[in-house]
Amino acid sequence: MNTTNAEGFFQKLYNQIYDYLTDADMWVTVGMVLAKILAIIVASRIVVSLLHATVNRIFHHRHGGGKLQLDQRRVDTMRVLVNNIIQYTIYFLAILMILQLIGIDLRPVLVSAGVLGLAVGFGAQSLVRDIITGFFIIFEDQFAVGDVVTINNMTGTVQEIGLRITRVRSWTGEVFIFPNGTITQVTNFSLQNTLAVVDVSVAYEENLGQVEEVLKEVLAKAQAELTDIVAEPQILGVQALGPSEVVMRVTAECKPNTHHGVNRNLRAMIRTEFTKRGIQIPYPKIVAMSGKAQGQA
Repeated sequence: MNTTNAEGFFQKLYNQIYDYLTDADMWVTVGMVLAKILAIIVASRIVVSLLHATVNRIFHHRHGGGKLQLDQRRVDTMRVLVNNIIQYTIYFLAILMILQLIGIDLRPVLVSAGVLGLAVGFGAQSLVRDIITGFFIIFEDQFAVGDVVTINNMTGTVQEIGLRITRVRSWTGEVFIFPNGTITQVTNFSLQNTLAVVDVSVAYEENLGQVEEVLKEVLAKAQAELTDIVAEPQILGVQALGPSEVVMRVTAECKPNTHHGVNRNLRAMIRTEFTKRGIQIPYPKIVAMSGKAQGQA
């Protein structure tokens, strides 16, 4: 009896499967659904490709424009970021459409996703703030990799800019990691030309006219040899009168963030030329007088 019932059950199951697989209308429906899914996939790929081409063209024209000068790193970073956002959005919509074709009700899914997103939003507000701030740092060209910046009173060279964090390496080797949401103040030293300022001390006994002529020769030589100098150096004149020296100031406009090196080179060139010309640079002197000499005085 049990064997007969089992055979009847499997026979009935076999007949149902056979009828289902041999149903022409079912296969037509499946074929239509598969065709629509394939069309959605192809269409999404085409839309993504067209939007990528448009974005690439826009950022190609954006290169070198705007208030802040853009370099290739900034353009590439922004282009990749926008392309990724477009790609993820289009593919997400395509997945939703495919699920709807399969017969999955999207309303409970969307409601659940909304509740989950709301919960994540409340629990990860700092993360959302970091991502939004990082996007605007990149989009507004505030700074780029390789720029020398001061962020929250920490100065260094930018190593990495992400949507969540920014890495800055100081000149002594420390690496500072800033969550983008905590960046409240940025000073960028790599956007505009900088000014090298050198104060030159000479003795009171020196002829200031001769000193200025020597400085003019040195600055002309420096402008020809130092490629970081972008404009004619200037002699501003007497800057201060010290206890034992006259301080004269010279300036030179340099490429962004190169003034430290120009300062060092100018000091070395001025010191060498002064030595050749016999111009004295004052330094502390100690005069010792014996008691006999004091008595004679």
